[in-house]
Amino acid sequence: MKNPFQYGGVVGGDAFCNRRRERADLLRAMENGEKLFVYSERRMGKTSLVRLVLDRLPKRSFLPVYVDLWPTDGEESFVAALARGLAEAMGPSPEKVLDAARTFFGRLAPTLTLDTEGKTVVSFGMQRGAKVAQALDEVLAAPSRIAREGKRRVVIVLDEFQQIMEYGSDLVERRLRSIIQHQGDVAFIFLGSRKHLIQKMFLDGSRPLYRSAGHYPLGGIGVDEWAPFIWERFHNAKRKISDAQIAEVVRLTDGHPFYTQHLCHALWELADAGRLIPDALIGEAVATLLDRERYAYTTLWESLTSNQRRFLEGLARTDEPVQPFAAEFIQRHGLGTASSAQRAVESLLARDVIDRDGGSFTILDRFFRLWIQRTQLHPL
Repeated sequence: MKNPFQYGGVVGGDAFCNRRRERADLLRAMENGEKLFVYSERRMGKTSLVRLVLDRLPKRSFLPVYVDLWPTDGEESFVAALARGLAEAMGPSPEKVLDAARTFFGRLAPTLTLDTEGKTVVSFGMQRGAKVAQALDEVLAAPSRIAREGKRRVVIVLDEFQQIMEYGSDLVERRLRSIIQHQGDVAFIFLGSRKHLIQKMFLDGSRPLYRSAGHYPLGGIGVDEWAPFIWERFHNAKRKISDAQIAEVVRLTDGHPFYTQHLCHALWELADAGRLIPDALIGEAVATLLDRERYAYTTLWESLTSNQRRFLEGLARTDEPVQPFAAEFIQRHGLGTASSAQRAVESLLARDVIDRDGGSFTILDRFFRLWIQRTQLHPL
């Protein structure tokens, strides 16, 4: 029997756990043409969630457009990515895509080419003499025009939106601010997986997109929502898991979808059909996963400074939020001064080892947190 717990990549269908309220909220935002920042830690399931909602939109009334900005590195690649997403949403074939591209993106000189697999695709390049700012305005104005001419609401999802902060200028942010606020027939959903960067984009008064959209933080999934999902999948395979064991799995992973599915996947493989799972098997599943990551975690740990290690140990010692710059925390974990603790935090944030969680911080990789507990602290 195929393991029912999926992790990594886009998860859909029966493999996707709950998020009923979030799905309803996002569907309503898309239907109303709202502009919304959806942000969370990485691997929290934002892309899977939004794709599920996009699939629910009636195609006669909506044109869903999904664009992944992760591969982009500047204004030109942003323009090409958005133009390609819009054109492909309108055309069921390369020829139709090309027709749509020529209609709406004259400055981008769209052409049919062959990709590395020999498939026909539409490529975009700037026309000679064309300016990036003009092409950007053209592609940003296109969604409203498409909506008017097609009499459908356009829904644009820009995934990994924080990537535009790496472009070297705020041109995209400024143009977005000036154009999208006038597009009532177009919904923009901005997805971000580096919370501190996304929050800076819309909470920092000096940024062009300050307060330009609503914000929708996405957190972990609670045990009450995980319990029926996990129980059913073990039950269908004649593997018996208790409520207390499910609660322990969710506690270990903070309800984070990727790590919860991953741990359940490992536990499902170890469990015997027709028997109640022994409590010790959860620890064995964790040990199996940590052993696979041992080299990566050891390498990461050895690359950290002493203060960075102490800070992570302080976070890993408790499930409760900590006050990382309070004198008590600094003294207990030997961090020296508040300024030295701040330097450790800034470096760990830049390396995506931690992220802000309210007034505290979270170790992003839940299994790395467990590794710290089991190898650097006294066993819990």
